[in-house]
Amino acid sequence: MKIDVIKLDAGKAGSVDLDDAVFGIEEIRADLLQRVVKWQLSRRQAGTHRAKERAEIARTGKKMYRQKGTGGARHGSRRAPIFVGGGKAHGPKVRSHATDLPKKVRALGLKHALSSKMKSSDVIVLDSAALDEAKTKTLVDAFAKLELKSALIIDGESVDENFARAARNIPNVDVLPAQGLNVYDVLRRDKLVLTKAAVEAINERLAPRETA
Repeated sequence: MKIDVIKLDAGKAGSVDLDDAVFGIEEIRADLLQRVVKWQLSRRQAGTHRAKERAEIARTGKKMYRQKGTGGARHGSRRAPIFVGGGKAHGPKVRSHATDLPKKVRALGLKHALSSKMKSSDVIVLDSAALDEAKTKTLVDAFAKLELKSALIIDGESVDENFARAARNIPNVDVLPAQGLNVYDVLRRDKLVLTKAAVEAINERLAPRETA
């Protein structure tokens, strides 16, 4: 499929071909997107949460009072979980939350995410994402012309330094190189902005390859 290419000043700059196998999937699988997003977020979790058990509490282990004759329940140590300041029973432990997901499923999920944006007409292709000076106001004015309020901007192998610095202070705008393209960031922003270099990189990365 073809899509128009525009400049930062909203002027036209021709058109570019998008691979139908990557951007033209008709039936978007929400379950697939959910699996990939869950996989991404689980890998982000630090897993450093931890609670002390009764053996680790710095508290006397002396028996509180005699076993019988008090008219109350029988207790042995103030470290028990039922007391304030005692150890935590079955508390969280340091662990990894990461799960496994096959590469083919991850790639398919990314195709569905890109296709969902294309289907809702939320994909914009820029001629290039570069600025002469790292001025946020210049980029804010450009985004106003393009009607961008929440966007993920994907460039080629590397991101223009001036552009990245100018976009850094703009809320709800993320700038990533093509290698950083991921399902979660695509779905969390309203618009997906690709440069021509990004389109080439995505087609190279995700387009099906012909076998001899």
